[in-house]
Amino acid sequence: MATPLGEKDLVALFRRLGAPSPEDWAHSQVREGIPQLARFLFLKQAWSNVVPEGDAAWIDTAIRSAQKEPDAPFSGLGAALARCKAIGVSPDDLTVIARCVQAELLFAIAYLLEGAPNDLDIGADVSWGLFETDQHGHPTTYRIGDLHESVLELDPTGREMRPKSPGGD
Repeated sequence: MATPLGEKDLVALFRRLGAPSPEDWAHSQVREGIPQLARFLFLKQAWSNVVPEGDAAWIDTAIRSAQKEPDAPFSGLGAALARCKAIGVSPDDLTVIARCVQAELLFAIAYLLEGAPNDLDIGADVSWGLFETDQHGHPTTYRIGDLHESVLELDPTGREMRPKSPGGD
């Protein structure tokens, strides 16, 4: 079992990992017992699956894939993107759309991890959550909660999914 890091070491680790306000993340973990390192790492990894701002290569990749296998799962994306390009929609606009939709889904999944919606009347007690695990893959007592509260904070652009300002940023 790993030795818990002190606040100073956690600050250095959060800083090295690129966390905004590394002192706040570390302080919260050490003083409040919130597994902030696990929360941060999960969300950082989740954000790595969102199309990066300014990266339009995904558009041509999706189009080529759909042309190669038009009946494959997700091929509708490539076909729709080809139609958008044909009528002059800019790759930047398509990327903004993709990023916003993906970030909204990330937020929804993070919120869903808080537990089963209580508007389902299924006659059974069902719940779920995200937990740290030990070296054997068994859940620890540390539930990683309230992820949705940090989704926007960890937007790699630092703008919390707000559009670029007319001056560039």
